[in-house]
Amino acid sequence: MTAGTTCRTTAAKSAKSRIVAVGAIAVAGSLLLTGCGDQRDNKKGDGGKKVVDAPLSDMLPTNVRNKGVIKVGSDIAYPPVEFKDKNGDTVGIDPDIAEAMGKQLGVEFEFDNGTFDTLLGGLRSKRYDIAMSAMTDTKNRQEGIDEETGKKVGKGVDFVDYFTAGVSIYTKKGEDQGIKTWSDLCGKKIVVQRGTVSHDMAKAESKKCKGGKKISIESFDNDQQAQTRLRSGGADAGSSDFPVAAYAVKTSGGGKDFQLVGDQVEAAPYGIAISKENTKLRDAIKAALDAIIANGQYEKIIKEWGVEAGAVKEAKVNGGK
Repeated sequence: MTAGTTCRTTAAKSAKSRIVAVGAIAVAGSLLLTGCGDQRDNKKGDGGKKVVDAPLSDMLPTNVRNKGVIKVGSDIAYPPVEFKDKNGDTVGIDPDIAEAMGKQLGVEFEFDNGTFDTLLGGLRSKRYDIAMSAMTDTKNRQEGIDEETGKKVGKGVDFVDYFTAGVSIYTKKGEDQGIKTWSDLCGKKIVVQRGTVSHDMAKAESKKCKGGKKISIESFDNDQQAQTRLRSGGADAGSSDFPVAAYAVKTSGGGKDFQLVGDQVEAAPYGIAISKENTKLRDAIKAALDAIIANGQYEKIIKEWGVEAGAVKEAKVNGGK
């Protein structure tokens, strides 16, 4: 997701070049509907006991290792990254990666649902141990800078980067109204998820519009609400991270509701956000991600969801620009 000091991707100010293929997402459609992985909401650790075969358990902070649980703040309404399946279970790319890392660390990753623009606040207040929600790693987030005002609003966070994605625009199918680029949105209305990179990009582009033709922006708590608004004819276009937009195009109304327009832009890394004060947990998660990349589990998960083009070859800390 993209959030501006929020993007599910506040990727907007970084030049990154990975492109997730539409064809790959299309392949993912059927898999997404069945729900890859076996992550469940509110999983508890094994009585707080250390898992014997977890090779990286000793890297964890003692309190986390003893609890057997890492509390994850996530906006669980962002398919295919994280969402509820028909049984109400949390599934998606993030839960599957978290589960694989949990086996390396000997803990369960417990996903706690929240709106995207509140996740970093929840991390600061220690409601969560980490935030994992298609969140773009950006310098502003690392430094605690509000994207819109440029003012410092907190200590910032560290990121462990695990995927790459850009931002896309979509419209109702057959009604693109000539929209191909962000500048084409001047004088039109766009729907976005609040606090995402898409939201930031819309606000930034609106300031460039000439002749008083600003972009009308309507923001929502989650991307699915924005899609509902566009579907009903309440806007001209919507925007979200490419994997999410492509998934909506593939699945909404059996593929009859939406279409992608223009090219994906501002590709940037998704990062797992962790308090700057919790360097031991950060390093343990980085090691766990590197381990599942090395043993092939990461590649298997990415392929199951059909998003191979967004895969990374190694975990990086604070790789966002």
